Amino acid sequence: MKKIKYFLVFFVFILGSVSAQKKQNVIDKTGDIGKMVIAQQKFYAADYKGALIIYQDVLSGNPNDADAIAHIALCYFEMGQLKEALENSEKAKSIDPKANIDNSLLLGKLYQLDGKLDEALAEFTTFKTAVGNGNKASESDIDMYILQVNTAKELIAKPVDVTIENIGAVVNSEYEEKAPMVSIDGKTLLFTSRRPGKSSALNPDDNKYYEDIYISHWDTIKKVWGVAALIPGDLNSVGQDAATSISPDGKQIFLFKNNVDDESRGGDIYVSRLSSSGKWGAPKSIGKPVNTSYAEVGACISPDGKTLYFSSERQGGFGSLDIWMCKKEAHNLWGKPVNLGDAVNTAEDEAGMFLAPDGKTLFFTSKGHNSMGGYDMFKTTLEKGKWSTPVNLGYPINSIYNDKCFSLSIDAKKGYFSSDRKGGLGEFDVYQVDLTHYSVLEKEMKKAQNNGPVMAILKGDIFDASAGSGIEAEVIVYDETGVKVGSTTSGDGSGEYFMTLLAGKTYQVKIEVKGYKPIDEKVEIKTAKEGATTVVKHYLLYKK
Repeated sequence: MKKIKYFLVFFVFILGSVSAQKKQNVIDKTGDIGKMVIAQQKFYAADYKGALIIYQDVLSGNPNDADAIAHIALCYFEMGQLKEALENSEKAKSIDPKANIDNSLLLGKLYQLDGKLDEALAEFTTFKTAVGNGNKASESDIDMYILQVNTAKELIAKPVDVTIENIGAVVNSEYEEKAPMVSIDGKTLLFTSRRPGKSSALNPDDNKYYEDIYISHWDTIKKVWGVAALIPGDLNSVGQDAATSISPDGKQIFLFKNNVDDESRGGDIYVSRLSSSGKWGAPKSIGKPVNTSYAEVGACISPDGKTLYFSSERQGGFGSLDIWMCKKEAHNLWGKPVNLGDAVNTAEDEAGMFLAPDGKTLFFTSKGHNSMGGYDMFKTTLEKGKWSTPVNLGYPINSIYNDKCFSLSIDAKKGYFSSDRKGGLGEFDVYQVDLTHYSVLEKEMKKAQNNGPVMAILKGDIFDASAGSGIEAEVIVYDETGVKVGSTTSGDGSGEYFMTLLAGKTYQVKIEVKGYKPIDEKVEIKTAKEGATTVVKHYLLYKK
């Protein structure tokens, strides 16, 4: 999948005006017409600089050719030179607003990126009126941009009570940083960067460095994140390596890898496991039925380890990238993938998932719902077996730029995401959001005094008392009324178990394994004054 700068998919159709439109400033030289055709071909081949040179050559003989100036503006736009794009787009409009109607679409997008929402809406409306019923693709795109502008105006008028800060140069660089994820204890931050790292090779798709995975540790004394470094172990290669999530127990990292020697595949999901020495092992493909010949670009796992959510381009979805899920059937064996449905998935891409510690709130990235512009972050909650209508996380968490990959601390007081909003150090930066007065886990996400529900960790080991080795066992937890609130299975061989529960409650823990005496005891989980509550309970199983 190639990244399209500033997500301008709608410009696939924009250059058809050279021969189709009758302009007042008609290019009457056969040579110039030929140059315009060649420039258009270069543009379609993503050679924007080459196209720009030709358009400028045509303009030198006809300085007031509004159509050529509009094409020059578009070239600058695709090259990321927004100032020059805006200057030329406005110039083309001032000379002849009817010379190239597609210029209204470009100018609207430029105003949108500059925060001039009323001006953007006016240009989008002009374009929509001009195309009428003649271009269904254009109508569909323009309706989406009009909706984005109206959503942005609505959300900006009602900002949520949060504080956002760039995490700084200890993590961010002049390059792209994305997909930040915090460990459940809040002490480790993982992210992906396109700075020079494991490999100095450039990706031929966009001429940028391949992605590598980095790690930063929280300084508990200074209360700051430490300087990021390549993650220790064998996660990174000379190709594309992008971390997409860390498991709640901190023992697995799910990542996206793309074999640079196999262009027939779009990339797969891999898993790396933490060794006893503290280093991450070489990633291994998660295999079928999760991975296919289509692109699978990221995954996350539920706190109990029984459900996997992933983003895939496979057939049977609603758009290019959809979110799917599957249940664990046995050790390292996943069941048939199921699409989350059209409540979550749209004709646009859905990716960048993070499942909250409550095991039922899924955060994801999309521009197919009520986005403010580009990609926004949303949440949906699993209620009685169905996913709720996704809710925009609000402004200023989301912006008119591209905001992606939200993750949340276990106490729900801090969130992390990446954005290309203004004021950053590079293309995309990692940002931290203070959620003390905004409860993203509550249904309405209203202002909260106690920040809503607080999760805690219950973990430990289950051993065979005679053999002294770990044993596989199901751990079932009930609340004080006898209602089952969670379950997990300890690892075969390791005996380790891990689960998340609401803090401030007393639970009944039951463990039953055939041939062993059952365990049935109360466990109190208090709410920590700061950070996450972690209760460690080890159990010995005695044979009957």
